[in-house]
Amino acid sequence: MIVVIKKNQEKTQVDNLINWIKGLGLGVHISEGENSTIVGLVGDTSKVDIDLVRTLDIVENVTRVQEPYKNVNRKFHPQDSVIDVGGHKFGGGHFQIIAGPCSIESEKQIIDVAEAVKRAGATLLRGGAFKPRTSPYSFQGMGVDGLKLLKKAKAETGMPIVTEIMSEEHIDDFEGVDVMQVGARNMQNFDLLKKLGKLKTPILLKRGIAATVEEWLMSAEYIMSEGNPNVILCERGIRTYETYTRNTLDLSAIPVLRERTHLPVIVDPSHALGISRFVKPMSLAAVGAGADGLIIEVHNDPPHALCDGAQSLRPEQFADVVDCVGRMLPVVGKELD
Repeated sequence: MIVVIKKNQEKTQVDNLINWIKGLGLGVHISEGENSTIVGLVGDTSKVDIDLVRTLDIVENVTRVQEPYKNVNRKFHPQDSVIDVGGHKFGGGHFQIIAGPCSIESEKQIIDVAEAVKRAGATLLRGGAFKPRTSPYSFQGMGVDGLKLLKKAKAETGMPIVTEIMSEEHIDDFEGVDVMQVGARNMQNFDLLKKLGKLKTPILLKRGIAATVEEWLMSAEYIMSEGNPNVILCERGIRTYETYTRNTLDLSAIPVLRERTHLPVIVDPSHALGISRFVKPMSLAAVGAGADGLIIEVHNDPPHALCDGAQSLRPEQFADVVDCVGRMLPVVGKELD
């Protein structure tokens, strides 16, 4: 349920209404707009007398929200959410480019790539320490040792870092990580999502390979319902009958999400297609569709990468992508840091 408060109302009256709502055992989400204040009611709103609320002098309108997600819903928060990561903002016209290797392989490798992508224009550094792999015999990442190397690269370059968390038991090890990524396989790991919801660290939530937009938003709701408002959605392709590319990049999800949620949305063209030569055109397509950022895999020696070399760009290829994206952003009214 949404209660729209008229403009320039006395704070005491608004506070009295909010306290009454909370007294019914409901959660309250407040969004301040230019012309009104929106109070979102979260929980079992059947106990609320809509007609009674509508009669209040400070209330402009009351409506019920049909969608099962509340905190994520743009109706609750009409303005775009802007999530600040070390001074780099996602959403609200800002555009970020996250880049780095699929997996951290050595100190020299991660620092060399970090310096290269920073020179090219990346604003955040990605690197996998824990790697969920389809085969149990594939490289699974360096684990905690990889996290230490990623943090060292952060210290060397000053770039905020993004890396995937696979289990709640590793949360303490992620202290100092600027963005925790929840991979496609864990999008519906609800115990993990609830734990991450108790933090304030921004969460990069990737779409599951067979998830609908609503299921994806409900996973974001799990995080936000526990108190963490800092969620960034990431479209990374879905599984279809097409086999030429690894997945099918669902760019139609971006305008759909722009309409349904206030959360920023970025795109991962590397995982979506699995073929490096397609990363540039799909990055530009993502910009045109309204994405708030990109996350791209870059490796200094893709043929010998321990993970996903076929989809990784070389630093010079990545620099070309950044240049083209930078020239396109003014057309869609966005700006790269």
